[in-house]
Amino acid sequence: MSEAIVSLEEAREDAYSMPLEDLNPAQAELFEADAIWPYFERLRKEAPVHYCTTSEEFGPYWSLSKYEDIKAVDMNHEVFSSEGAITVDDPDADFELPMFIAMDPPKHDAQRKVVAPVVGPANLAALEPIIRKRVCDILDSLPIGETFNWVDKVSIELTTQMLATLFDFPWEDRAKLTRWSDVATANEESGLIESEEQRQQELLECLAYFTELWNERINKEPGNDLISMLAHGESTRNMDPMEYLGNLVLLIVGGNDTTRNSLSGGLLALNQFPDQMSKLREDPSIIPNMVSEIIRWQTPLAHMRRTALEDYVVNGQQIKQGDKVVMWYISGNRDEDKFENADDFMIDRPNARQHIAFGFGLHRCMGNRVAEMQLRIAWEEILNRFSKLELVGDPVRVRSSFVKGYLELPVVLA
Repeated sequence: MSEAIVSLEEAREDAYSMPLEDLNPAQAELFEADAIWPYFERLRKEAPVHYCTTSEEFGPYWSLSKYEDIKAVDMNHEVFSSEGAITVDDPDADFELPMFIAMDPPKHDAQRKVVAPVVGPANLAALEPIIRKRVCDILDSLPIGETFNWVDKVSIELTTQMLATLFDFPWEDRAKLTRWSDVATANEESGLIESEEQRQQELLECLAYFTELWNERINKEPGNDLISMLAHGESTRNMDPMEYLGNLVLLIVGGNDTTRNSLSGGLLALNQFPDQMSKLREDPSIIPNMVSEIIRWQTPLAHMRRTALEDYVVNGQQIKQGDKVVMWYISGNRDEDKFENADDFMIDRPNARQHIAFGFGLHRCMGNRVAEMQLRIAWEEILNRFSKLELVGDPVRVRSSFVKGYLELPVVLA
């Protein structure tokens, strides 16, 4: 890739001029510039199961860019293991964070089962009025006619409040959850941390804080919050400290990034496709379907990774035991064979719910229903209040090939 790709035109020229074997989509700067699309377009057309050997940062890895291949691998945990790593990057051997998403059955199933009730139907019904009140309070506090950062004032605030509720976390310290979420997925390139040592130090501070909460909850009756569930759960109560931290990181990032970046991405999409905003105002009953389309179009976590446990053929390509296999959800959600006019944002898209942003099979996102509920309520209340939500500057995106998100979205409301 040439040094600074700043436009889609440059990206297209670069993507189609390089030898196919040199194509490496896991480059954070392409995501930051929103210039990744032509690379995946070429992979879907010419090499849907593609072996990249030129990645100095991550080593060689396979890219899956087509919907059906991603689905098949995601559901085949007997051959494609989650053990040890979920991103194209390999964890620091001296700072490994075991977490149930990076485990295979039976341990994965036992640990996930402990915390699943927090997003079960009964708890979701109890959470809905709480979420609605918080959404209303946040929206009612926004300035009218002045430019502000939607990411800070709306997306981060709503998701952080939700996380604090699920953890029963001290309200006045809830901003710590946002910081830990950002740090957990950051590297030195991201601009969020200066070194890996700093990242590890901040995560150990997270562990110390949550250990105090664990010690309080373990001595009380089991509660309906995530820490209490972990502390009292049969398969989680004897976790060592790094496994506790790993599962905390999973729950914080999982509870934060999907909703936060979809809230921002939805506003961006409605500004880029203004006809869809008109359609939404004419028929607000489309909101639940629009929420699915927002999540498809945004794909807040761009990929997950597996490791092949044996030699295996995927779509004609021989994958060897031990190879890294990256499932690019972001590309599967733009697969024209699955989604017609896949780059377009269409709030009434008939198969929007079939997106793969939440994954498939036993690792499917545990909190998908709570994420959808937050987004639905947010858009119901936004429509009730504002006649215009205008993007007045370019988005600033996260520099990451894993978290597909935003740092800034300058907006004016009417």
